[in-house]
Amino acid sequence: MTTTITRRFTVFACAVVLGGCSVVPIYHRPDVPLPRSWATPTTAQNAPAAALPAAQWWRSFNSPELNALVAQGLAQGFDLRVALSRVEQARGRAQIAGAAGRPAVDAGVSINHGSGTGNNTRSVSALASFELDFWGRNHAVAQSAEALANASQFDADTVRITLVASIVDSYFQVLSLDERIGIAQFIAEDAQRILSLVEKQAELGATSQLEVAQQRNALQSVQALLPLLLRERVATRNQLAVLIGVPPQGFSIVHAGFSGISIPVVAAAVPADVMQNRPDIRAAEERLRAANFDIGAARAAFYPSVSLSAQIGHSFSPPAALWNVGASLLQPLFDAGQREGQLRVDRAHAEELVASYRQTVIQALQDVENQLDSTQNLDAADRLGQAALNSAQEAQRLARIRYERGATDFLSLLTAERTRFQSEDSLAQVRLQKLQAIVGLYRALGGGAFSADAPAASIPSVPSSRG
Repeated sequence: MTTTITRRFTVFACAVVLGGCSVVPIYHRPDVPLPRSWATPTTAQNAPAAALPAAQWWRSFNSPELNALVAQGLAQGFDLRVALSRVEQARGRAQIAGAAGRPAVDAGVSINHGSGTGNNTRSVSALASFELDFWGRNHAVAQSAEALANASQFDADTVRITLVASIVDSYFQVLSLDERIGIAQFIAEDAQRILSLVEKQAELGATSQLEVAQQRNALQSVQALLPLLLRERVATRNQLAVLIGVPPQGFSIVHAGFSGISIPVVAAAVPADVMQNRPDIRAAEERLRAANFDIGAARAAFYPSVSLSAQIGHSFSPPAALWNVGASLLQPLFDAGQREGQLRVDRAHAEELVASYRQTVIQALQDVENQLDSTQNLDAADRLGQAALNSAQEAQRLARIRYERGATDFLSLLTAERTRFQSEDSLAQVRLQKLQAIVGLYRALGGGAFSADAPAASIPSVPSSRG
């Protein structure tokens, strides 16, 4: 008789499990129209090598020191450590959520002593319990937690990309400040030589003290800029130290200036590939998938739940086998609107995440377009700035010759001197912005997008007549 009941219960349980259904809505990725190409034309955007970004894109700048700094930042950067710890937490929560869909087994020992010799009992038993996931609620909860864990992993990927971009950007800022400090020091030395010349001419009566004061002011203006540049360099260097996870004290940059830094050729992938490659977009979609599973779990809460339990054991006094098989059915009747409220919250949350996903995609398109436009315009600014510097250097050379021969006034020489300094300093800043735009484009493309076969041009130091 007992065997028959057990067999019938088992058949019923299998029928319930096999006949179960899910109330999770069918997931559809939100439709966001993507352009076939970028508005800013790129010379290599249709090249096969531009299909996916390069993994270690920072190596394209051909700087061993930069490569070492990035490796150190990836190994011990604080932001990345925090992000990876959050990924582990999310994986743990997903494991907890998934455990609800599996049987739970407990073991116990019972020893009871009574006042009489016949009242002592001893027994051991094992109890297994399992909730049938007929409506898919436990599965939906587990899948939601898994999707959130995936989103956390993509968040960590975003932090990794941002960290690398910040390290490279800060490194280039230090090199740019070194370049500008060198320019200011050279201009100050040149201004000092001109001041000495003007002072000697004033002693001979060939010029006035006004011209001496004007040249002294030009020298002092350049000298006053040096402490500001040095202060900014220290702050940027300290920021770089924090990014790679080391104390600023004792940290230093060996390389100085842009000499030897290469400019990789950008090959932007098509928008559809870029959107699939960006971890922030994939994280947004994983959160949307999690919200879709949450709706299914909220729907399943309206239906009855079925739980199975089985106990087996042995009693030593008196000796006897112990067993028990049971099932329970629980149907919610009244909860003052709690389930309806939860379903309403989950649906609204999913709608919010749909809008957030679409916004993330549109902002990513904007980000890439901005960086593509920046790289092209700054490349043009670099060429024009170089031409302007060449003209300013030649104008200063001619103005000095004419002044020494008495063919022009001192104001012309002073103007040419200041123009030359401004041209050199501006060109150094433009070249920093150009490198920063390339770094920004790497980040916007989801990691990097340079062709491995593309030639790399080298950034020379800002040319001058120094030395």
